[in-house]
Amino acid sequence: MNLLSVEGISKVYGERIIFEDLSFGISKGQKIALIAKNGNGKTTILNIIAKQDTADKGVVNFRNGIRLSYLHQDPVIDPQKTIEEIILASGNNTLKVIASYEKALKNPGDSKTYQKAFDAMDQHEAWDFETQYKQLLSKLKLDDLTIKISELSGGQKKRLALCSTLLEKPDLLILDEPTNHLDLEMIEWLEMYFIKEKLTLLMVTHDRYFLERICNEIIELDERELYSYKGSYSYFLEKRSARMEKLETTAHKTKRHYTKELQWIRRQPKARTTKSKSRIDDFNKIKAKAQQRRNEYKVQLEINMERLGSKMIEMHRVSKAFGNKVILQGFDYNFQRNDRIGIIGNNGTGKSTFLKLLTGIEIPDTGKIILGETLKFGYYTQEGINVKQGQKVIEVIQEFGEFIPLKKGNKISAQQLLERFLFDRKKQYDFVEKLSGGELKRLYLCTVLIQNPNFLILDEPTNDLDIITLNVLESFLMDFPGCLIVVSHDRYFMDKIVDHLFVFRGDGKIDDFPGNYSDFRAYEGLSTAIEKVEKKIKIDWKNKIENKSSYQAQHSLKKIEKEIANLESQKETLQNQFNDNSLSPEDIKTLSIKLKAIKEVLDAKTDDWLERSLKL
Repeated sequence: MNLLSVEGISKVYGERIIFEDLSFGISKGQKIALIAKNGNGKTTILNIIAKQDTADKGVVNFRNGIRLSYLHQDPVIDPQKTIEEIILASGNNTLKVIASYEKALKNPGDSKTYQKAFDAMDQHEAWDFETQYKQLLSKLKLDDLTIKISELSGGQKKRLALCSTLLEKPDLLILDEPTNHLDLEMIEWLEMYFIKEKLTLLMVTHDRYFLERICNEIIELDERELYSYKGSYSYFLEKRSARMEKLETTAHKTKRHYTKELQWIRRQPKARTTKSKSRIDDFNKIKAKAQQRRNEYKVQLEINMERLGSKMIEMHRVSKAFGNKVILQGFDYNFQRNDRIGIIGNNGTGKSTFLKLLTGIEIPDTGKIILGETLKFGYYTQEGINVKQGQKVIEVIQEFGEFIPLKKGNKISAQQLLERFLFDRKKQYDFVEKLSGGELKRLYLCTVLIQNPNFLILDEPTNDLDIITLNVLESFLMDFPGCLIVVSHDRYFMDKIVDHLFVFRGDGKIDDFPGNYSDFRAYEGLSTAIEKVEKKIKIDWKNKIENKSSYQAQHSLKKIEKEIANLESQKETLQNQFNDNSLSPEDIKTLSIKLKAIKEVLDAKTDDWLERSLKL
C-alpha cells in the first residue's frame, strides 16, 4: 500500500540549487534511510514531506487519512512544562479520542454520540493510554513525570520527544538523526523496538550499525540525482561501489572519444560540409559529457603534530563529585603515547566531566593530574564551534593565520585548507550561521586539527557528520600517531578506532576493559549468562538437596558440586586476569580460549547435576 509519492520536488536557496526534480515513493512496511553529503538537503526533504517546509517545484501526494510523526534532530520543547504535561499536551490522536469520550459522558442522552466515542476508544486502545505512556517513559528511563523540561539533559529531552512521537502510532514515522544524544543502552533499545514493531520509517542517520540492522532500503542523493538500493546498508555499499566503477569507466571512454574527435576538429578546413557539421554537433555533445566532473572531493586531513615527550598525563587517586553525585573515586591511570581509549556509559555518569578534568576546565576534589611538558590538547566538544554574528567561513580559519603549517615544513593557505574540508571557494564566503549542522561540525573539526595537537579528545564527534566524512575521519584517526580519547555513541566508529574502553558505571566506578565496543558487548553478554547459570545452580541446590533420597545419589551430587565449585573458582580467576593492563593481544586470546573451555565443562557438569537432582 502506497502511503505517499514525492513527484519532481526542487528547492533553491538564493542562487544555490539544493536539489531538483526528485521523485520517489514510500509504501507501508518500508524502512528507508536517506543518505547524502552534508548540505545536500536531507533535512529539507524530510521537512517538505512532514509539511514543515514547501518545495519550490513539485508536489508530495499523501494517501487519504495518513498520520505522520516527525522526530526532529534537536526537538524544541517548552522548558516550563513537566514531562507528563508535554505528553498530555502533544496533540496525540488518542488524547483527542479520550477527550471526545469524556465529553460524551457528560451528555448521556445522546446515545449515538456516546456509542461512536465508545467504539473509538476501543479502536485506538485508549482505555489504558496512561499505562502505555508511563510504561514507555519508564523504558526510556524517564520515571519521574513531575520534572520540568528545563532540568533535563539533551539526551533526556531527545528520549521524551521520542516517546511522544512513538505514542502517536503514526502510519509513517520520520526521523532526523534519531540516535543523536542517546546513550548506547538507549540506542540498542530503540534498535530492538524498530526491529520488532511493524512500522514504516523514513530516516536520516549516520549510525551505520543502526542502518544495517533496521533499514530495508537506502535512497542516496548524489549529484542531485536519487539512487535506490533495495537492501541493507552493506548491500548499498556493494552496489554503490559498482556504480562508481561503472561511472569511472564510462567517463574514461568518453574522454578518449573526445580527444579523438578534438583532433579531427583541428584538422578540418574552415569550409564545412553537411556531413562535417553533423559530426561537429555530435562533438559538442561529447565535449559536454567529457567536461562533466563529479563533485567527488575528499576531505583531506593532515596535521603537523607537536612532538610527543615521554610523559603524557598521569592521574593519581583523582576524585570528583557534585554534591552527592560521585563522578570519580580514587581513579588512577597513566596515559601512554599510543593510547586509543573509548569512553562509554549512560548519560549522566560523568564522561564529559572526566574530559574537563583532563583539560583543566574542571579541578579535582582530591588527587593529582600531572601533564607532560610537550602535551598539546585538541579538544572537540559537544558544544561545537562558537559562531560569531556576521562571521564568514573563511574568517573562522583566518583567525589561526593566513597560512597553516603542515608536515615537512609545508604550508597551505586558509582557502586551500577549507577546500580540503569540502568548502569550495563560494561556500567559504557564506556566513557561518547559514551552514547545515554537519557543515558546522566539519568546520569545527578543521579548527581543532589545524592547531596540531598530540593529545586528541573527541566528545561525540560523529553527531551530524555525513557517512563520507566519517569514513575519512576514521582513516585519519587510525593513523593518528598521538594519544586519542573518544566519547561516542557510534558503535561502528568505536569498533574501528579504539582498542580499549573506560566503562563509566556510575557512582564513581570506572572499569578499564581491554577491547573495542563489540568485544565489550560480547563479554557483558557472557557475564550475564554465567550469572544466570550461577543463580539457577544456587536455587536448585537449596531446593533439591533438602529432598535427597539415597546415600549413593547424595554422594554423587556432592562430588559434582565440588567439581562445579572448583570450575567456578577457575573461571573467576581467569576473569580477574583480564583486568591486567599489560596483557598482550595474544595473552587475551589465550585467556579467552581457556575461559570458553572451562565454561563448556561447567555447563556440562551443571546439566548433569540438574538431571541427577531431578531424579531425586
